[in-house]
Amino acid sequence: MKSTLETLLTSKWYWGCLALLGVAMEAVALYYQYVLGDEPCQVCIHIRIWVAAFTLLAALMLILPKNKLLNLLGHSAMLGCMIGFFERSKYLYDVEMGRGDGSCEFFLGFPEWFALDKWFPFIFEVRNLCGFTPDMIWGLSMSESLLSMSVGLIVVSAVALVLNGIKALKN
Repeated sequence: MKSTLETLLTSKWYWGCLALLGVAMEAVALYYQYVLGDEPCQVCIHIRIWVAAFTLLAALMLILPKNKLLNLLGHSAMLGCMIGFFERSKYLYDVEMGRGDGSCEFFLGFPEWFALDKWFPFIFEVRNLCGFTPDMIWGLSMSESLLSMSVGLIVVSAVALVLNGIKALKN
């Protein structure tokens, strides 16, 4: 008998939950920026881009027809997005803790063909230098919250990939 978790991770509900989570995360980031006045740094924008990537991927997988190969590719790409999200979150955390090179600039450094900061400045424009992140729930800083969330999402994505791979092999 399948567990509830296994049922969720191998269904379209999984993709819907990830899409909603991504939208909620972007909404929280914009709330902190526009309501609380905490302007985003370069690394914060990189994290927003990873969140947007996994949100769009989840939305795409939600509407695509169920297909073993597409499903496994989607889960693999999702794991890749979560690893990218983790890397940037870890970097932001290290900057906040005074570790590493701590480099951060006032521009994204993306090529003109991928100028998200110019196309969507409301969401992706760098407006601050890296240093500290605001406090969030339970006394955690935003960087600590993002790092914790990214680790959890890597685990969930890896489990979903494995479960869907097993399911594809059985059928």
